[in-house]
Amino acid sequence: MDDVGKARVALLGSGSAAADQVFTTILTRSPISRIDIARRTSLSQAAVTKAVTPLVAAGIVIDQAGQPREQRRLGRPANPVALVADALVVLGMKVNVDEVIAVATDLQTQVLHSVRAPLAQHDPATVVEAIVSLSGQLADLLGPAAQRLAGVGVSVSGDVDGAAGVVRESAIMSWADVDLRTVLRERLGLPVVVENDVRALAIAEHWFGVGLGTRSFAIVTIGLGIGSGLHVNGEVVEGSFGVAGELGHLPLASPEAICACGRRGCVEAVAATPAIVARVSAAHGRAVTIGEAVQLAHQGDEAAVEAFRDAAALIGTAIASLVNLIGPELVIIGGEAVRNFDLFDSTLRAAFAEHAFGAAGRSRILVRPHSFEDWARGAAATAIRSLLLP
Repeated sequence: MDDVGKARVALLGSGSAAADQVFTTILTRSPISRIDIARRTSLSQAAVTKAVTPLVAAGIVIDQAGQPREQRRLGRPANPVALVADALVVLGMKVNVDEVIAVATDLQTQVLHSVRAPLAQHDPATVVEAIVSLSGQLADLLGPAAQRLAGVGVSVSGDVDGAAGVVRESAIMSWADVDLRTVLRERLGLPVVVENDVRALAIAEHWFGVGLGTRSFAIVTIGLGIGSGLHVNGEVVEGSFGVAGELGHLPLASPEAICACGRRGCVEAVAATPAIVARVSAAHGRAVTIGEAVQLAHQGDEAAVEAFRDAAALIGTAIASLVNLIGPELVIIGGEAVRNFDLFDSTLRAAFAEHAFGAAGRSRILVRPHSFEDWARGAAATAIRSLLLP
């Protein structure tokens, strides 16, 4: 068995929840002592030692007990253990309608290399070829480290069944029932995980971002679509059928508004970038770009101002609905549209305050721009997470 195989066996361990808890704690809080691991996981020190031992043997975790004190993190008790972040490498792919962004990362999603490829078309076959090509480019850039490749994560907008690796429905991509995982496994010869893009982003924020240490948070993304990822009581919510947190398809808009998914009254039908562009274009009797719509709104153009204001009010109402249901302590707003968040901010927050019930209104709203490389890191996080699953 090669080193990657040994590492995967060590990570999978007995498939116990205790082993999962221990490794996740080391992964997100390295270096950390066994005492602190036991305290954070509510496990006995014996259980922690049992879980750590195979990780050390496989070279995924290093025991720092023998190192000089000045090389350890100050204030930590004796016997700290630390993650060997580059023990394994994963690839993350973010599929957009016009390009694929790919990264190679270590076990803490630190980007080692990044490449991208434009898409002349976005049918499944074209996307698969782009992913295969980008994987080869990253392997070349990794050099000898490519021998430590442990898996590939791919994130796509829409209804994605992560357990099956199937994109059930993606209005943005015009896909239905695309078994992406099976095809990519055959082409790449590596374990492959396929996940909804916003849920993948939530996994990365949960482990390595602003979600670390929170009991519950939500991510809401604004752009070509309106997406949401949910993290509740320490777990990212996936839903029984792979659908959860579809904020953009809550029927809160007028039934006259037709969504790209074919349904009526969806939040996306009013608040997504294409809807805003279509409304401003109709008002001016010509096609405008999102950049022009933003400029017009900043200049006080009535149609543009109203389009952004109505979008913001609907998103704020949708976020209040989400908060009323699950009560997250934090809502992170991201997506490509946040670079123009000044056009949404006050109206969105006012609508949220109006509709949030009781103490749910105490949920903090934090705006956090995400680059497409960050989205690809989210896909890589899903590959890392899959290493813990039998």
